[in-house]
Amino acid sequence: MISITEKTLQDLQFPTVLETISDGCNTDIGKEKALQIKPFRDKEELMQSLMQTSEYVSSFQNNNAIPNHGFDAITHEIKFLAIEDSFLEVGSFRKIANLSATTNVLLNFLKKFDDYYPNLNARASRVELTKDIISAIDAIVDKYGEIKDNSSPALAGIRQNMNLVRGKVNQSFGVALTQYNSLGYLDDIKESFVQNRRVLAVLAMYRRKVKGSILGSSKTGSIAYIEPEATLKYSRELANLEYEEKEEITRILKNLSNVIRPFLPLLVEYQDFLSDIDVVAGKAKYANRINGILPTITEERRLFFREAYHPILYLNNKQKQEVTHPQTIELKQENRIIVISGPNAGGKTISLKTVGLLQLMLQSGILIPVHERSETFLFDRILTDIGDNQSIENHLSTYSYRLKNMNYFLKKCNKKTMFLIDEFGTGSDPELGGALAEIFLEEFYHREAFGIITTHYSNLKILANELPYATNANMMFDEKSLEPMYKLALGQAGSSFTFEVAQKNGIPFGLINRAKKKIEVGKVRFDKTIATLQKERSKLEKTSLNLKEEETRAREESKKMENINTRIQQKLESYQELYDSNQKIIYIGQKIDDIAEKYFNNKNKKELIGEFLKIVEIENSKRKKATPKETKEKVEKQKEIIAEVKVKVEEIRKEKKEKKLKPVVEKPKPILKIGDRVRMLDGRSVGSIDAIEKNKATVNYGIFTSKVSLDELELVEAVKK
Repeated sequence: MISITEKTLQDLQFPTVLETISDGCNTDIGKEKALQIKPFRDKEELMQSLMQTSEYVSSFQNNNAIPNHGFDAITHEIKFLAIEDSFLEVGSFRKIANLSATTNVLLNFLKKFDDYYPNLNARASRVELTKDIISAIDAIVDKYGEIKDNSSPALAGIRQNMNLVRGKVNQSFGVALTQYNSLGYLDDIKESFVQNRRVLAVLAMYRRKVKGSILGSSKTGSIAYIEPEATLKYSRELANLEYEEKEEITRILKNLSNVIRPFLPLLVEYQDFLSDIDVVAGKAKYANRINGILPTITEERRLFFREAYHPILYLNNKQKQEVTHPQTIELKQENRIIVISGPNAGGKTISLKTVGLLQLMLQSGILIPVHERSETFLFDRILTDIGDNQSIENHLSTYSYRLKNMNYFLKKCNKKTMFLIDEFGTGSDPELGGALAEIFLEEFYHREAFGIITTHYSNLKILANELPYATNANMMFDEKSLEPMYKLALGQAGSSFTFEVAQKNGIPFGLINRAKKKIEVGKVRFDKTIATLQKERSKLEKTSLNLKEEETRAREESKKMENINTRIQQKLESYQELYDSNQKIIYIGQKIDDIAEKYFNNKNKKELIGEFLKIVEIENSKRKKATPKETKEKVEKQKEIIAEVKVKVEEIRKEKKEKKLKPVVEKPKPILKIGDRVRMLDGRSVGSIDAIEKNKATVNYGIFTSKVSLDELELVEAVKK
């Protein structure tokens, strides 16, 4: 059973990976779930998760793209439905119907394409498919989230009466408008809306001459807004009907809530399913960005990451357009501990973190950026000691903290453990700390744990050389410039290049010589020998790499040219065939046109039929008998060529069209305010803005009001200040 501490997750920057995956999710619930990803405890569940992500990645390339699975969360609705006798608002039912419809589409799709997505379909098959939820809601609520007229006979009757009364309101208002306008009592705007009621815009001096109810006035007081007396009676009647409509809608919503309530567990399952798929999609998008794949997972104790990239470093460098150097690392029963040495800033810690993070990601169901021939097995524990972990709260020094950590390692370390220790043994006297670190390393070795450590201690390098199943490694440096090459070389310890680096940084040669005399002669000779060997190895590695790269490039270029040449030849032949075929058709068309013209002049049908048969016979004599399969293949091939030619022609036409078009300078859009008269971009009806909330405006068209996005409106007349 896997056990990973929070410290290990932080040491390996696992939360940073989860944040990037979370950003790729479409829903809030999906984003939250992505941040909670942890290593799987069960191998079967882990493999299903990895295969689901791998299948989703494949959907980006094939023709059967997974349908949209975005949804509006119904967490609030689920809580409400759980309360007895509660009822939901009409908008909530539309969200539930959309959630159900999205789930049904996805379930049907995955079932249909089970061959492509077997593991995703296995997850989907645990969810029940039903149309009862959608049917029940669609019978009451329309696609715009409004209660349908035929939801109940009572509502149909009320709305019918409302329409009649509205007609009377408008008719009576129209009569009053005409009457008072002809008398010159009205302002230029003539009418407006106050409290959602249609009113006359009466000049203040004539307000006593207009019979009706004053509902308000303009800011300046020059206009009084009056509802005509004839309209008042119908307005009251309409208000009563609106109250009845509201009561009937409440009753309908209560009934609908009771119908949907038994489906509550299924709705919870639907939301859970879609959010799970959203997390899979987030992991797939992340895999696409880092070129993540699923390596072979074996039962054999072997970790082999070939051309492995640190995903966080890779994405950061990609953004900066810098190169990321991959590493190849292998751990197996006969080579289970690697001791990496060499100067700082050469990439030791990154190599260590790369292995740990990739293993952690893989065991959490996330694809990793390695070569397809990589493989690994699953660890029960990953133990890390990376960075300076001085505890201020507990007043522990770095060394004290690390000793506590080592004690924990000794308790937990076994053959199913991987340990990663950066700067092993530091924080104390080099002789004493080095000796203790040596004992720890021997203990981890005898427990058959897999591990990677970085160190500057010579005794640990010597120990790694002496232990049969441990090996030294170093980060290669350029022998002349002492610049890091960011490449891990196994089999040899790395020199710290202490004196070489000091000399490069301008420390006087005399001082360096004095320093050399202060330490043991054997130690200097040992470090010098390592440095010389490392330089030689770097030189050979560099030459070998250059030769390999040149050889590979030459082979690739040759192959590429051959492929291009073959494709061009094939295209030329295809286009020639199409051209010949079209020329033949044009020729036959010309001949038929000549016969048609001849017949037009002499009206001789016999001669017409004879000439036509002659053409047909000549053409048929050239045809070869083909099987239905051959005919079908020929037609399909011709269709492909025509489609290809069509695309090329369209591209040329588009280029010509773009050259002709002149750049259009858009005028700045006016800022809309309450009271402005507006209309929709694609509509004719003019209304006035009653209210503006966020990016939406409530537009009053007289008979009805509508909520419209500000981007979809254009100004007809600005409100007078």
